[in-house]
Amino acid sequence: MQYKIPVQIENEDPIVLWLSLKQLSVLIWWGWLAYVVFKWLAKVVGPEVAMLPAWIIFVITILVVFLKISEMTFLPYILNLIRQSINWGEKKWVKWVDSFQPIDIWYVKKAIEKKEKKIEVVNKKESLKDLQDKLKNI
Repeated sequence: MQYKIPVQIENEDPIVLWLSLKQLSVLIWWGWLAYVVFKWLAKVVGPEVAMLPAWIIFVITILVVFLKISEMTFLPYILNLIRQSINWGEKKWVKWVDSFQPIDIWYVKKAIEKKEKKIEVVNKKESLKDLQDKLKNI
């Protein structure tokens, strides 16, 4: 029995306005962290000085939530940047080879050259003759 799988199964559906569940949860938790940092520092150094670290956290949160470069969200984009910087000179493009592989951030295998196999023509001819004989007997 075959099942039809939707093409866009990994796309996240918007829940509130244009935000998905993941974006909304990041916005809520890191926004809450910025607020807690502001309240704690406001008691210690005053609200004017406490505003700076809270705004830095909030701006980074907004970047993480809304950043989308080449259809990649923040985390895959940053992981690909790290992978590229670690394996800078090792990437090689090979024609007719599928380049999609699961992300393995710490190691990328170097391209392995294929060894040419020698085909024994005599053995192939004998096996074809045997096959033809068997087909005739059927």
